[in-house]
Amino acid sequence: MVWTREIPSIDPIVAAARLSRLPGLVFLDSAMQHQTLGRVSVLAADPFGRFRLRDGRATLDGQPLEGKPLDALRTCLAPYRLPPLPELPGFPGAAIGYFAYDLGRELERVVPPPRRAGLTDDIALNLYDTLLVIEHQHDRCLLVATGFPEIDTADREARALARLDAFAELLETREPEPSSEPFQALTWHSNFTRQSFESAVEKVRDYIRAGDIYQANIAQRFSADLPPGFDGFALYQRLRATNPATFGAYLAFDELTVASSSPERFVTLRGREVETRPIKGTVRRVDDPDQDAILARALQQNPKERAENIMIVDLLRNDLSRVCEPRSVRVPVLCGLESYASVHHLVSVVTGTLREGADAFDLIEKTFPGGSITGAPKLRAMDIITEIEGDARELYCGAIGAIGFDGSMDTSIAIRTVFMDRHQAVLQAGGGITLLSEPGPEYEETLTKAARVFAAFEPDEAGAP
Repeated sequence: MVWTREIPSIDPIVAAARLSRLPGLVFLDSAMQHQTLGRVSVLAADPFGRFRLRDGRATLDGQPLEGKPLDALRTCLAPYRLPPLPELPGFPGAAIGYFAYDLGRELERVVPPPRRAGLTDDIALNLYDTLLVIEHQHDRCLLVATGFPEIDTADREARALARLDAFAELLETREPEPSSEPFQALTWHSNFTRQSFESAVEKVRDYIRAGDIYQANIAQRFSADLPPGFDGFALYQRLRATNPATFGAYLAFDELTVASSSPERFVTLRGREVETRPIKGTVRRVDDPDQDAILARALQQNPKERAENIMIVDLLRNDLSRVCEPRSVRVPVLCGLESYASVHHLVSVVTGTLREGADAFDLIEKTFPGGSITGAPKLRAMDIITEIEGDARELYCGAIGAIGFDGSMDTSIAIRTVFMDRHQAVLQAGGGITLLSEPGPEYEETLTKAARVFAAFEPDEAGAP
């Protein structure tokens, strides 16, 4: 059972600013609204529990938990399991946060990276009993409360009603004044030069020629020092203005802030229905509509980009087959075109029916990290990525999203994503390398992907919301 209250329509950014008075704000933001992908935004704050995994050690509110990481997470959420509520948008309470790419070494036998900055945990999920769900198509705002962590029905109801009152009141209160501090120009440093990145592309091609892999995703890691008091939420507002995305996200966790404008779904689970939407194939957009259309058509017809996409679709079909019912995995869309603020993408859709008795944690275990940002075969590609990049990816190419207390899940791939502590911001951008890849264009593609995120940090008016 959950308790709900409809409230007057409110802009998601205004709602986020008002809820930011509470600790642990999360904002799963359909900034680019879409008929099927961008229908709902979810906000939450003031979690009742904090699950963390770092260096193989799982904790709940700082207390150690037994078992393998995903088993520990399953046990942690078990007391709050609710039956599916199909009529309810969003989630009836949820664990919201991220799975860092480096969780992969806990799930598979892969080589650990030699260097790690330590900004992120391997899993960071906060447990939220009260959510604000905004249905964009219906202009409807719904507060949802579960009453957890109370378990007794009467105690749950009392807590839920009190939380609905408190959140409704807070959402009616004028938000804090935005920061008046102007953005300062940042100096970004990459772990690659142009020459070394192009050499990395050639090295991947050598591995392909040797028969080790068919493709691998190689990325640059950009980092910049932040000025004192940098406003991460103001940065996210600018990011969603310069690069609106269907899977935007803002997370304020402990000492870490995450601002994401991801266009790519990792995996979603509703009931037993699974969907993943890999992106492979990218071209920049231009202002001239005719030329922009020509670039889009050329992308759809590009044999290298299509081959890259199809290889990843095959990998994901294999991943889903490990956890889905036999013969249930389908590809309803192959190499479809999706257009965003700065780029066109080739996107495929792979679906399946989760095996009887399996759950969201099994789905993560068998599919993480996403094949579109590793390569094929996945494990060998991951080892080659570690060898060439040198640095741990941390959050980049992990997943951001929610596991609902009803067993549902929706996650995005953490690309076009910045993560920050009080001193440093990190942004990564990469691309899939195949035998047909040319080093120069691959390097330029990484800069195209990073450009709109860099623009959000610009001190001039161009990046302002």
